[in-house]
Amino acid sequence: MTIRAVVFDVGECLVDETREYGTWADWLGVPRHTFVAQFGATIAQGKDYRETFQVFQPGFDLYQQREARAAAGRPEWFGEDDVYPDVRPAFAELRAAGLWLAIAGNQTVRAGGLLRELFTGDVDLIGTSDDWGASKPDPLFFERVAEVTPAALDEILYVGDRLDNDVLPALEAGMRTALIRRGPWGWIQQHDPAAGRSTFRIDSLAELPELIAKFNAASR
Repeated sequence: MTIRAVVFDVGECLVDETREYGTWADWLGVPRHTFVAQFGATIAQGKDYRETFQVFQPGFDLYQQREARAAAGRPEWFGEDDVYPDVRPAFAELRAAGLWLAIAGNQTVRAGGLLRELFTGDVDLIGTSDDWGASKPDPLFFERVAEVTPAALDEILYVGDRLDNDVLPALEAGMRTALIRRGPWGWIQQHDPAAGRSTFRIDSLAELPELIAKFNAASR
């Protein structure tokens, strides 16, 4: 089967989250390099990244603190400067090749609004975990992706930076996958044997158009 649709994760796939995690360190009153060090250690130990916050503030509730930040005039935010430079050229090339494109990740309603401001003209659909009431790696999230994508499961390529949240559950759902090596998960998880299960392993989204074209040509 050929790849007819490409669905992208958000954080560290399309959007560089350096700014956002820096603002969380500031909110907690923790030096940014200290927060980042603990963040990496938490990931390397295979824990949920949200455990990072508990180290600095036991009982930390991420949802409540997001609301508190917004009320204080310091809401979560990302913009054009945070979009990785390979994103828009890759989108344009993939669409020119006739592929259906979507963005789908674990994002809040507010982040979904930011994504629509940035990417509505670049992709065919934008969906978030808050929109769908299901978060990765829950299989229900990938069922939602399948429901809104006009392609068979094995014609969908899901692109993300994480094995645990992106590649492995998407494979379990029956999709193809591309694992991009950037961001903390991309680098820390790169040597995990499970990374070899991904359909493609890439360092840039610029690699995708040629890889998909070759894959599709070989499948015909």
